Amino acid sequence: MRLLFVVPYVPNPVRVRPYEFIRALRRAGDSITLATVWTTDDEKRDIERLKALGVEILAQPMPAWRSATNSALALPSSTPLQSVYSWHPVQAQRTVDAAMSGKFDAVHVEHLRGSRYGVAILEAMTAAPTKRIPVVWDSVDCISYLFEQAAQSSSSLKGRMMTRLELGRTRKYEGTVLRRFDCTLVTSSVDKQALLQLATAYGVPSGALESPDDLVEVVPNGVDLNTFAFADCNGREPARIVFSGKMSYHANVTAAVHLVKEIMPQVWAQRPDAEVWIVGKDPTAEVSALATPSDGESRSRVVVTGAVPEMRSYIAGATIAVAPLLYGAGIQNKVLEAMACGTPVVATPQASQSLTAQPGVELMVAPDAVTFANALIELLQSPDRRMQMGLAGRAFVEREHSWTHAAEHLHTIYERCAARLRVAAAT
Repeated sequence: MRLLFVVPYVPNPVRVRPYEFIRALRRAGDSITLATVWTTDDEKRDIERLKALGVEILAQPMPAWRSATNSALALPSSTPLQSVYSWHPVQAQRTVDAAMSGKFDAVHVEHLRGSRYGVAILEAMTAAPTKRIPVVWDSVDCISYLFEQAAQSSSSLKGRMMTRLELGRTRKYEGTVLRRFDCTLVTSSVDKQALLQLATAYGVPSGALESPDDLVEVVPNGVDLNTFAFADCNGREPARIVFSGKMSYHANVTAAVHLVKEIMPQVWAQRPDAEVWIVGKDPTAEVSALATPSDGESRSRVVVTGAVPEMRSYIAGATIAVAPLLYGAGIQNKVLEAMACGTPVVATPQASQSLTAQPGVELMVAPDAVTFANALIELLQSPDRRMQMGLAGRAFVEREHSWTHAAEHLHTIYERCAARLRVAAAT
């Protein structure tokens, strides 16, 4: 297929979903043009990496001042800041022109930040119906659902205030905009139900939702099984607990604080040798403050690494991986990556609810700090249990979370949307 991917940031191994979709679709033989905006030199280098995969690039510089101006202008309105943050009128026109060129079989639009580009494409196609092709929106997560949780549970007062400001306008926007696309994608059934509820609340008649898969469809995240290769128990640090992710993301910040201040004191009471490694780029001051210095004779109890060259060695070198999120949406890649490495995972329900993994077999689920600490202590004291769970976790991701399967699913969705459009054009 010939696909136009519209992504409001440059895909890379950290922005993993669009990056892996593109890689998998390229392996399947699809022709892909990426329409995106970039801000930093790192993002320019990421563009070169995509070019090396054979992806054609339609890119526009997006200076930080423009995003700030977009947000400031939207603040007094009812428009979500997320929907305007990456908007660039020059790039919008270039993207619309590309979509209308007749060179593509479908358009794939990523995230709430990219949705306005998708709406612009749809409006142009409405004026020229003979050029109509499927336009699919990958919402990824239900952002309203995430904001509802963050408004209550974020450790940051600024984060709670910001999400409360955005919540009402984001609910309305998500509930109405998804109806404009030929299909909306999400990573989990939880997010699907949240979006369908918003669609009903904001003007889609309940009778129109008799076939909800036509409106919203789940395409789970995968994991790169080669990059995150299985590691056996040999060579792992004997009492290291790793928490990975982008450490400027508010949900991860709150989780890191919860881990170190609420969970680990209970673990250290029985296992004083346990150490926590918080691994990921851009740690906030709140996260950096969790680090503890070495006393010169023993290791630090809490290490905050900041950005690392690659994540696998940190995950595969740990005894246990954790996902102590107090709120979240979609599928947590940190959980899939750890399971792929064979590192046993302890997660809260908020971090695991989107997975079909079997609790107690393929990962451990702990709803509160006491249960979480007890699960960590149990695994620290049982090498056999860790080995069994690591093997089961690896088998789970091999079976359920392949990017190749995700690409096949995308093909089915694009083709089904195209068939519906042909039927509609003929009637």
